[in-house]
Amino acid sequence: MVIIAVDDEKLALEALMNAIREAAPEAELHSFRWSEDALMFAEKSHIDAAFLDVEMTGANGVQLAQKLMLYQPQINIIFATGYGKYRASAFDLHASGYLVKPITAERVQVELAHLRYPVRLAKRVQVYTFGNFEVYLDGRPIEFKYSKTKELFAYLVDRKGAMCTVGEMRSVLFEEDQGHETYFKSLRRDLLDTLEAAGCQEIISQQRGRLGVVPEQIECDYFDYLNDKGKGKAAYRGEYMTQYSWGEYTNGLLGR
Repeated sequence: MVIIAVDDEKLALEALMNAIREAAPEAELHSFRWSEDALMFAEKSHIDAAFLDVEMTGANGVQLAQKLMLYQPQINIIFATGYGKYRASAFDLHASGYLVKPITAERVQVELAHLRYPVRLAKRVQVYTFGNFEVYLDGRPIEFKYSKTKELFAYLVDRKGAMCTVGEMRSVLFEEDQGHETYFKSLRRDLLDTLEAAGCQEIISQQRGRLGVVPEQIECDYFDYLNDKGKGKAAYRGEYMTQYSWGEYTNGLLGR
């Protein structure tokens, strides 16, 4: 989510920025003291939400909001002011929200949770199955301690959200060799610890003795293909998780 904050008073802008950072630490945040600078940014960059002071030198917040909406009609305008007398203007502009100073992180969170134009957040984990299996977090490869951990995660993706038993997972990872009980526990721990450290543990569902991936929490070419999305169909070239022999069965189904 891209957010801008505009206030010509330095201390007030810093306080607003701190509240937004606390409420939305993952957001891309830009601050401006002058309306002209905010408009120059809006000309070239997408903005999801704009927190605007109303009474500023030069163009006031209402005038700035009108201009921002010309560039980006679905921008969420949230007025941040020390006065309540501008509520009518905010209503006329169909603003997303109205905050009266002092502004707190809790109140910012409420506004961001009820935006007039909801922001579709990109899924942080991207999984590629066509060709070699690869998994990324925010565009960077996820590094597991063991290579077999990556294969374990690949198999959970292959199962499309089905809960897999320990016995099933061990038979796939180690084929006929049914030992490695301690090693499998280490793989399971490595998978869960790595994802938790990355802040994306929600992509794995756990039940007693079972694991499964949560399809809704990841971007995946395989899932796009099954859901008949164009980008998934375009990505498949007859290869699926080529580094894992057990992937040949699914590849055969995809090739039909």
